[in-house]
Amino acid sequence: MTAGETTAPEILRAENVTIMFGGFTALSNINVSFPEGRLTAIIGPNGAGKSTLFNVLSGAFPPSTGEIFFKGKEITGVPQHAFARMGIAKSFQITNIFPKITALENVRIAIQAMTCRFNIWTPRSKFKEMEDEAATLLEMVGLHQHHHRLASNLAHGEQRALEIALALACNPCLLLLDEPTAGMSPEETSTMMDLITDLASTRTVILVEHKMKLVMGISNHLIVLHHGEFLAEGTPDDIRSNDEVKRVYLGQGAH
Repeated sequence: MTAGETTAPEILRAENVTIMFGGFTALSNINVSFPEGRLTAIIGPNGAGKSTLFNVLSGAFPPSTGEIFFKGKEITGVPQHAFARMGIAKSFQITNIFPKITALENVRIAIQAMTCRFNIWTPRSKFKEMEDEAATLLEMVGLHQHHHRLASNLAHGEQRALEIALALACNPCLLLLDEPTAGMSPEETSTMMDLITDLASTRTVILVEHKMKLVMGISNHLIVLHHGEFLAEGTPDDIRSNDEVKRVYLGQGAH
């Protein structure tokens, strides 16, 4: 990879973002931008502020000071429910699915929420279209054989894939993923990384992850945080060769 690969137009930007919880500063004056059409990983040791930044970018936490911009428009303080209609979808570290209905019904409901929000008289034919679309999304995330299984009966990795299918129901141009491999076996992790790579070929993906080796091979762009502060950004090669990153995160012998 070359440094030129990170010079795409920005899709999202955090400007002078600070967030405080009581007297604790979780993020301090963060200025980062995310290139459109790339896979950016936000990395750092435990306690670096990765998930806090994710929550600010996704609208879950308003910054104490600073602004968030999406496609050049300020979205600081915009309600979370408006994000999907802007083309931003997110998948949090804690799986958020409906466990007592099937995988297909989970995704169909997500599609219905996007397409029929203001129409209580939905024609039956429209439900068939939504079910077909739900089936397509399940196939996209590798769950084509599990349409009619209860979500609660899916393996952990399959539940995480289902949650991503729910996020894709709004056809986002920007997908935010918070530690999507948390709690996964090595096999599930490998499958999830393949899925994320596929998704990043058609949309911008921002990924929060603490497993650096996991994202080094798939990311175009990395942002490193440390103790709530910006530390470094660049291509994987840039980050590997950054002395400050080596000192605080990788260790001098890291490759």
